[in-house]
Amino acid sequence: MSKLDELIARLCPNGVEYKPLWSLTAWDKRFNGVDKYMQRKVCNYKYYLSADFDKVEDPTGEVLYLSTGISSEKRYTTKELAGDYLAYGEVICIPWGGTPNVKYHKGYFVTGDNRIATSLDCSVLDNKFLFHYLSQNINTIGSYYRGSGIKHPNMKAILKFSIPIPPLEVQEEIVRILDSFTELTAELTAELTARKKQYEYYRDTLLTFDENDTNVQRMTLGDIGKVSMCKRILKAETSLEEEVPFYKIGTFGKEPDAYISYDKYLEYKNKFSYPNKGEILISAAGTIGRTVIYNGEPAYYQDSNIVWLAHDESIILNKYLYYYYQLQPWNIAKGGTIARLYNDNISRAIILVPPLSEQERIVSILDRFDALCNDISNGLPAEIAARQKQYEYYRDKLLTFKKAP
Repeated sequence: MSKLDELIARLCPNGVEYKPLWSLTAWDKRFNGVDKYMQRKVCNYKYYLSADFDKVEDPTGEVLYLSTGISSEKRYTTKELAGDYLAYGEVICIPWGGTPNVKYHKGYFVTGDNRIATSLDCSVLDNKFLFHYLSQNINTIGSYYRGSGIKHPNMKAILKFSIPIPPLEVQEEIVRILDSFTELTAELTAELTARKKQYEYYRDTLLTFDENDTNVQRMTLGDIGKVSMCKRILKAETSLEEEVPFYKIGTFGKEPDAYISYDKYLEYKNKFSYPNKGEILISAAGTIGRTVIYNGEPAYYQDSNIVWLAHDESIILNKYLYYYYQLQPWNIAKGGTIARLYNDNISRAIILVPPLSEQERIVSILDRFDALCNDISNGLPAEIAARQKQYEYYRDKLLTFKKAP
């Protein structure tokens, strides 16, 4: 019998009590439409929008910024720069708008536009236990978010959400077990971050050439090939039926949310411009310069927003272009507040082109780094994904309780 089994058998053999979140937690503001008895205590925090935090960000600082996004990237500032935005405590937060997620922090922090909670009595509810339980139930929490554009949480529904309250010793043992998984994942993530920096260093070094090297040609992308795009697809030509994926700027490099018929795909592929396998697709709007290597499978791409350079690989390798594009060699045009990568910006972009043998050597080196940093079936990303699944498996088992009569 494990220590946890022994604790449960001794302390709560007949199950555990479930209580609504409002009876156990204090939040950062009074919510509209929520009865006062559901918010006995309020802890106010000033928050930064991301653009405001940019002005005080300092990577060498010790004060964590609790962002609203799901990215694992951490941002910091200093106590001095934080000023009266500085806070300290053990807290759990969910975003006030956007993609539902749960974060935990203990220590100094400043916050984005989050809703922040903490246990009213840590001898009854451990904050870390609350974090793990809310993470397990993120789909339920997400179902309480409402709105046609940016979704916001229905806090009355969230405060009524019931959670199990096993004895504190049981909570602490569960936290210890689950933290052992998250700590390992954090170590692997830190190693991956270091590898990515190493990759960027070698990429930049390998793609920097001596100006006096006569074997390296200075060329524009227009000298190498023609900027091409797919034929325009009208909205009426798309559907939700899964035939041939149609990638728009919002789904480029992700999962498609629209499709075209296989007949339309064949017609347009044969009549108009279409990428060859291995050519590098570039986003010209949204996240500008994002790249995807076309894998040859049936797919169609939004005209002008997703383009590629049709060229002869006897001059420059597709994979060499893929790595060089990461240096963002083009000038980005701005029309009003919207940035865009036009065909002329791409055609006039200057790149350095060594002989094919040197391109092959550079690609071979960077491919190994790229696989280690980005291949979800191999290397560190695969190990991180496996550890995350392991954590979720044990979290679901450990946080499932019989309800007390």
